[in-house]
Amino acid sequence: MKLIISSVSGKPIYEQIKQQIRAAILSGELAPGEALPSLRKLAKELRISVLTVTRAYNELADEGVVRNIQGKGTFVLQRGNEVMREQLSRRIADSLLQVSMAAKAADVPLLDLLDMLEAAYRNAPMPTDDGGAASADAEAGEEERNAHDGR
Repeated sequence: MKLIISSVSGKPIYEQIKQQIRAAILSGELAPGEALPSLRKLAKELRISVLTVTRAYNELADEGVVRNIQGKGTFVLQRGNEVMREQLSRRIADSLLQVSMAAKAADVPLLDLLDMLEAAYRNAPMPTDDGGAASADAEAGEEERNAHDGR
């Protein structure tokens, strides 16, 4: 797993680390039970403070994605990707509720809203480069929806 940190992204470094580790777990690059790099090793590689890496790892542990074991390291939990998918699904549902309320307030018809969602989904960048697996999954899901919709 290769982490890339940007000092100009506007995101805190610990958030960048968390996001990239989450993406690696969801893509299968990091498997359940696999150890993350040690705090010191990752801090040295990225040329950042050990405290920054510690914060990222601790927040991932608080989210139920990894487990810190004193003296041994930090490991991906068996249900780590399931927990993340559930969290992401809740965030998506919350965001869609907000969008739906805004669309109703603006008298945007449901079909127009669906077209907007489809366009946004198609134009959204992939969160990771996982060899095309996510892209293939998205295309398969889109084909299934189109067949269901009669498109």
